[in-house]
Amino acid sequence: MNERHDPAQGSRADPGPHATAHTEDMRSKSELDAAIRRHRRAALVVNTRSRRGRRLYHSVRAQLSAAGFDLLGSFPVHRPRELGTSLAAAVELHPDLLILGGGDGSISEAVRHLAYRDIALGILPLGTTNNFARTLAIPLTVPGAITVLTDGKVADVDLGQVGDIPFANLVSVGVSAEVAGHVPALLKRLLGRVAYPLTALTLLPRHQPFHAGITVGIQHYNVDTHQLNIANGSFHAGQPITGDASADDRLLLVYPLGGTHRYQLITAVFRHAITGRRRGLTEPAFLAVNDLWLHTDPPLPLDIDGEIRGHTPTRITLASEALRVMVTPDFPDT
Repeated sequence: MNERHDPAQGSRADPGPHATAHTEDMRSKSELDAAIRRHRRAALVVNTRSRRGRRLYHSVRAQLSAAGFDLLGSFPVHRPRELGTSLAAAVELHPDLLILGGGDGSISEAVRHLAYRDIALGILPLGTTNNFARTLAIPLTVPGAITVLTDGKVADVDLGQVGDIPFANLVSVGVSAEVAGHVPALLKRLLGRVAYPLTALTLLPRHQPFHAGITVGIQHYNVDTHQLNIANGSFHAGQPITGDASADDRLLLVYPLGGTHRYQLITAVFRHAITGRRRGLTEPAFLAVNDLWLHTDPPLPLDIDGEIRGHTPTRITLASEALRVMVTPDFPDT
């Protein structure tokens, strides 16, 4: 798996079924940006089960009000099943800006409600690894993130899509899917992102490698590994994947971590953590495409932004410019 695939050789990025439902009355980015600056009409959803969400919820509301935001509604989410309902209720208020406090799992749920809508997503990174916030260069402190909401700009960024499910950052199969299903919530709250590698170390001794087949147009790639990732963003486990990937490059990045031996996975994880910023998309470890079919033997669960949703085989595509989000003024919006 050693080439950068030309997207023109395969299917074009699919806008997905959400596009036609929500794009009829879209304002331009500049018009939406001006509305946010002028009226500050916003809705707030905070995952109060996230590592910092419960502790910071009331402070976040106070800081947003002090920054001049007119909060049309505020929704603390205490149980996972309430998140979708709260996001839907927030969208029904027709804010210009939906501010979400939480981690990557919460953001992944939010993008399913906001893809191709005339509402910008504002991110308060209150999760464990905050990969999507890191990809967008959003500060990880609440005051810094609120400054992006007040002084930033509206950008259109890409989403990935598994079937008809949009995702923000990463789809993976292998060890990480087992970790996502087994990492204790209490351990996440106590240790943050360190909880993931600790859980992985307990699961790895009995984890079996798998065979993955990747089809891009008429080309086929095969890999045997313990872990395969398909990334829309440029961070995984809080560490950079490469120095030149982004959520706005019209590409999905496919790469294995290690081979069939467990020590290769451990070595690859450490190499990823140490050398991520110095690697580029064109290096042999990566396959950069916008549309692929993924098969595994045996069929495996899919970890989509930290949540188990579906199994292989599946089609994974790029939904270009599918999400409006507040970013820093110098974010390269193409």
